[in-house]
Amino acid sequence: MKALVCHSYGTSENLVLENVDDLIVEPGKVVIDVYAASLNFPDTLQIQGKYQFQPPMPFTPGSEIGGIISAVGAGVAGLQVGDRVMATPSIGGMAEQVLAAPSAVRKIPDNMDFKTAAGFAMVYTTSYHALKQRAQLKPGETLLVLGASGGVGMAAVELGKLMGARVIAAASSNEKLEFVKHADPDELLNYSDGELKEKVKALTDEKGADIIYDPVGGDLFDQATRCINWNGRILIVGFTSGRIPEYKANLALLKGASMVGVFLGRFRKEEPALYEENFAELLDFYRNGRLRPIVTQTFAMEDYVAAFSVFTERRVMGKVVLEIRKEA
Repeated sequence: MKALVCHSYGTSENLVLENVDDLIVEPGKVVIDVYAASLNFPDTLQIQGKYQFQPPMPFTPGSEIGGIISAVGAGVAGLQVGDRVMATPSIGGMAEQVLAAPSAVRKIPDNMDFKTAAGFAMVYTTSYHALKQRAQLKPGETLLVLGASGGVGMAAVELGKLMGARVIAAASSNEKLEFVKHADPDELLNYSDGELKEKVKALTDEKGADIIYDPVGGDLFDQATRCINWNGRILIVGFTSGRIPEYKANLALLKGASMVGVFLGRFRKEEPALYEENFAELLDFYRNGRLRPIVTQTFAMEDYVAAFSVFTERRVMGKVVLEIRKEA
């Protein structure tokens, strides 16, 4: 089978598309024929050796896929050959086959294609956990989403609306904001001029946002801490800007505000039942047409450098996937 392999840390140009042995199913695991693999910002960090969890060399990146089960190992219940699934195998997804534990595999709704399946799990479970458990969002609250045109940002806008919030979608260009309109936010905000605080205040009668969803960090976080409402919550989702900011304690004191971490992997480990409940609700939302994920860019497997450059050049809008096989 073909697989994208990382033999040494560096940019996507260091990756090699090569032929490797087909996978052999193991007890308690399934083999999935991959049709689509999603790209995420952590993938760009992992191939550079900068992510918090680094697999041993050599490895195949890719933490999300959509495909069909082709082999089932001994002891696996509830899954069978031919099932259409999404999976989050942690690594190995950017290949024609991947080995996954049943806990990382879910059957997909009949109305979901493999590209959508490949990009669904991480962005929606992250944003739903952030808004539901960490922010404890209440209907009528104002939610400010930074980096709203990215995968988790778009999911946060969609879910915020679904949960009854007034949503301000913020991004760095008018082009990105035009794209965000697909998620039907209440307000659009371009923060490229550095005036985030003033614009948020103007949209909230000088009160500020109740919840700020921040996957960007850096200078944007510094501005966000100054436009949060009393009893507000700043959700720390990631640092795509490249700089991990610091929260000044006096700002938390003056605003009665909280900085709340969002770490999906730890949540899944510590509270698995709640994680599964969230996931089941999200799939029901999709089945019922209440979520409308958008895959904006699809690349052939051999065009992986171009696919990764969408992230390194900060051009992400929605979800980016590699098409590993053509869907019938």
